Amino acid sequence: MKHSLLPCILIISFVFLSTISVDSAEKKKPRINLRPYYKIVPLSEVENIPNIVIHEQKENQGFFGHSAISHDYEVNIIKDDKVVIDYATGLMWHQSGSFKNFSWKRAKKWVTVLNEKSYAGFSDWRLPTLEEAVSLLEPNEKNGNQFIDPVFDKTQSSIWTCDSNVASSSLKLDRAWSVNFIYSLISRNDIMTERKKVRPVRISSSK
Repeated sequence: MKHSLLPCILIISFVFLSTISVDSAEKKKPRINLRPYYKIVPLSEVENIPNIVIHEQKENQGFFGHSAISHDYEVNIIKDDKVVIDYATGLMWHQSGSFKNFSWKRAKKWVTVLNEKSYAGFSDWRLPTLEEAVSLLEPNEKNGNQFIDPVFDKTQSSIWTCDSNVASSSLKLDRAWSVNFIYSLISRNDIMTERKKVRPVRISSSK
């Protein structure tokens, strides 16, 4: 009797383990790919970015809105450094970021220093693209008064993206896009006078 049950037990075990393996693989596979490279983004293109719900347009500046992505966040500590992995997009985020406000140029230098220190063992951190930064905007306030998931530090209430914008009056790259988590606002700001914080991102190796 025991011998006759053994094949059944082995088959059930195999099916169970296979299911776990498939589920784990699916969890690691990103469902949405966001643009990872720098781009000049004119105001006319911003409103057509995928996975964004626009509530209200801010005249000549940007809009109020949020992401339509269903995230799958996991907080992890790598080499004593805290990160947030989003399995929905395949991105790894710095859980907090800078505690000071910087000009756009200084923000990029801050990330350079972060890479020199190999935060969490990686040296490919960068400013997020507009699509990546906007993906963090939640439909409702979730982290105190901010439209961002509570897995993130809320000190970085307004962050720079790597994407610039050509001002309508000239061809100079004098503005860059930012995301404000208190007002759920996507806007373009003067790269010399405006000050924002930094929340670096990288493509997760699990992608």
